[in-house]
Amino acid sequence: MSDNFKLQVIRPFGPSIAKVQIPEELVKKLNDYVDETIKDEKKSKEQDQGKKLVGNVTQEFKLDNKFLDSSGFLKFLGVSVQNWIKASGSSSITKFDILDSWIVRQFKNEFNPIHWHSGHVSGVGYLKVPKTWGENIQETKRVNKNGRLELIHGTRMFLSQSTFCVEPRVGDFYFFPNYMMHAVYPFLESGDERRSVSFNANIDDKVYNVYRGYL
Repeated sequence: MSDNFKLQVIRPFGPSIAKVQIPEELVKKLNDYVDETIKDEKKSKEQDQGKKLVGNVTQEFKLDNKFLDSSGFLKFLGVSVQNWIKASGSSSITKFDILDSWIVRQFKNEFNPIHWHSGHVSGVGYLKVPKTWGENIQETKRVNKNGRLELIHGTRMFLSQSTFCVEPRVGDFYFFPNYMMHAVYPFLESGDERRSVSFNANIDDKVYNVYRGYL
């Protein structure tokens, strides 16, 4: 698997966001792992993360460390974070310590309320999306946010938006600072699964702690 992951830095407001394409072979490995875990009732229970996460969704379970490494997903995350931080104008990192990584399986009418993550850096990528998100209940509404991820920061001001809305597409992975609030809206009229993978990690404290030397 190549290390040349295509990265795009998006900066609609203060903090930067990175969008990276997950290699197709890695998407397949992740989906195969999820499908196998779903079939294994014992493993599903052992890795269940539902009590620790805020989502009102069908299932959330942790990826085991062995798979993270052997699949190449850990490498994908580490290289992408390193490139994102460098492209954002910060110092190069020498440390990438994964805290946890987990799968979210979301179906019709389910959602994830506004929340933020632990660690220093976080992100979410998409492994499956429904064929349709459903229409707005009020057909005259111009924007359809069904099933979307909404990233939130600050307050809307002149020439400055406070939210950034993402339509999930298979293979897209978004990286953002741990403190960035975000939510996932429910979707309608579909029996299909919205499947995502997320993570939390720590980087060099001297890079993350921008207030060092000012205290």
